[in-house]
Amino acid sequence: MSDIIQLLPDSIANQIAAGEVVQRPASVVKELLENSIDAGGSSIQLIVKDGGKSLIQVIDDGIGMSDTDARLSFERHATSKIHEATDLFKIRTMGFRGEALASIAAVAEVELKTRREGDDVGTFIKIGASEVISQEPVNCIKGANFSIKNLFFNVPARRKFLKSTSVELKHVIIEFQRVALAYPNISFTLTHNGSDLYKLNASGLKQRVVSLFGKSANNNLLDCDAQTTILNLYGYIGKPEGARKSTGEQFFFVNGRYMKNPFLHKAVVNAYNRLLPPDTIPSYFLYIDIDPESIDVNIHPTKTEIKFEDERAVWQIVHAAAKESLGKFGVVPSIDFSAPPDFDIPYFPKSAPATIPEVDVNTNFNPFEEEGVKFKKSGVNSHPFTKSVEGWENLFEGNVPNEESTQTTIQTFESKGFDNDKRPLVNRFFQLKGRYILTNMKSGLLLIDQKRAHERILYEQFIQGASSGNVVSQRVLYPQVIDLKPDEYTLLIDHLESLQKLGLEISDLNHNSVSITGVPASLSLPEPLELIQNILAVISEEVVIPALDMTQKVAVSMAKSSAIGYNRILSNIEMQELFDKLFACKEPNYTPDGKKILILIDLEELHKRFS
Repeated sequence: MSDIIQLLPDSIANQIAAGEVVQRPASVVKELLENSIDAGGSSIQLIVKDGGKSLIQVIDDGIGMSDTDARLSFERHATSKIHEATDLFKIRTMGFRGEALASIAAVAEVELKTRREGDDVGTFIKIGASEVISQEPVNCIKGANFSIKNLFFNVPARRKFLKSTSVELKHVIIEFQRVALAYPNISFTLTHNGSDLYKLNASGLKQRVVSLFGKSANNNLLDCDAQTTILNLYGYIGKPEGARKSTGEQFFFVNGRYMKNPFLHKAVVNAYNRLLPPDTIPSYFLYIDIDPESIDVNIHPTKTEIKFEDERAVWQIVHAAAKESLGKFGVVPSIDFSAPPDFDIPYFPKSAPATIPEVDVNTNFNPFEEEGVKFKKSGVNSHPFTKSVEGWENLFEGNVPNEESTQTTIQTFESKGFDNDKRPLVNRFFQLKGRYILTNMKSGLLLIDQKRAHERILYEQFIQGASSGNVVSQRVLYPQVIDLKPDEYTLLIDHLESLQKLGLEISDLNHNSVSITGVPASLSLPEPLELIQNILAVISEEVVIPALDMTQKVAVSMAKSSAIGYNRILSNIEMQELFDKLFACKEPNYTPDGKKILILIDLEELHKRFS
């Protein structure tokens, strides 16, 4: 029997590695930017087309490479940072695995121009699907110029899973932001389809944050630092009022490398205990300097996950630093014990005479008069308050109900008829904790989530109006200008048509600014900025609803923004209207994103609870 085990060809092995390292254009951007930083670049340019699907170009002014190094850089496990196994535990550079360029070259067409400082000419290499097509001398500037074209051209199955240009650009911008935040001393430029999205000069950390996330971030940042024997922590956390419902401004960096760590994320969020608005996430930009030997950065192909030797101690330091920062800047309420007491309490001396309290009473008021029921009292007086105020000590004398009044009360409640057929509107619904609406059915007890129910109602109204073309838009008297981040601006502009179908009119002011000029006439919308943020959260895949098209996704976000919130007290008429409209919907059981709206507890289950 012949042998069946064989070594994979390098081209196939590289494609397998590419499946771990290169998931989308943003993955290529991350690897190339990190290589430029390791090369000592002080100015780095990123140029992308079609969200990176057609072209990703990174130009730096680093040390460059010789013709031999340029060729070897595309081999698997080729690295300039690791010389022995112990070096793996002392890593402070970005790239070191030696798989990035080989993986990229396996699934794209790659061109490289590079030259060192003292060389007369540089080197030009062209590679496609792991095969070197050509290598020749070229006249070029010092540094490196990588061009990645037609990503996944030889793997159609991978290319068809790429998202739209706006979505892929959003992920590219996220990777760009992570690298730019880690190295504020380096100038960066990002250009998409010929338009400059970012031009970042070398600056301090706070200025870099403001340059990336807008001027509004400047007043939202609180200094956060802690110097310990385990680690040094510095950076900024956001004020509670600046928290947003969507993620995107939460950054941890360890030794200059971006890191994802849900455990440490909780350390920051827990510091905001009872300070955050409901369902919001604070922003933070935190940097940790720690001994490389106490962490492991090589546990994930993309190196975004880091394992700490003592993770619990790191958690405590981060939590304490965030809490101290909130208290230091007066965000956490505190009592000033040094201030003189100022209590507004009336003072009565012992010699003051005691007086009977005076009470104003309407002796003609009868709360039962509207119902047509008159309670008859035993004794002379027909009402307990017919006595004078001066005789208040005898107020309740002679008011013991007799058999006649008791029988009248029983008949009154029986006449209300608490059954399904005769029960009046005021007794049909009950609101629990400002969140749930309760009503009884023939089969049991029905519980309705009031916010989700309203979301379903509004969603179907939006979709029905968009399909019929009968959405009426009302012009806003004073349009509000909203400044967005480049990725948010691009996403919003790409979906203006879907927004207009739903009656929301937005004007493009260019330079990452828009203004809301019209809203659906039948709806009272929240703050424009909150509405835009909710729409962006849905269409940018932060809320995944794969079965819906873009118009439906926008309708979901508008319904979520406009629905009544929790802790709102509803009248019985409002609960009745919500109930009727919900059961007039096509899908009353679930929200458009698949969450339960109502629960029915049948009588048998209720009987079991009392058994």
